[in-house]
Amino acid sequence: MVAREDIGTPPPRQERTVAGLFGDLARETSRLFRQEVALAKAELVDKTRQLGAGAVEIAIGGVILYAGLLVLLEAAVFALALVLPIWAAALIVGGVAVLVGGILILKGRADVGPRALVPDRALRSLRENAEWAREQMR
Repeated sequence: MVAREDIGTPPPRQERTVAGLFGDLARETSRLFRQEVALAKAELVDKTRQLGAGAVEIAIGGVILYAGLLVLLEAAVFALALVLPIWAAALIVGGVAVLVGGILILKGRADVGPRALVPDRALRSLRENAEWAREQMR
């Protein structure tokens, strides 16, 4: 006859000891931790891919936008030159363009910062699991 320990099945509930229950708890906690780490890794890979695709789109869009913006700025300088000297018109249009560009760069830098890479779902799941474990220990 083969003992239960040899085939890996847990004994019936009435035969389980406290030590066996703690052993099960340790195994399940370890397995849960490994699964949470795997979820965090998968989420980080997904967020990194999204970040890379977004960066390419920003670069291509930026080049096209830059060309169009140069034409529009030139038109603004010509229009303003009808009422001001050309040097003053160019100075005003250039100053406004630099101001708007600086604001956009600061906003974009904040949107692509380290916070964008935080694995939110995995962290939330870990917090929920820790809370559940605390409740079970009471």
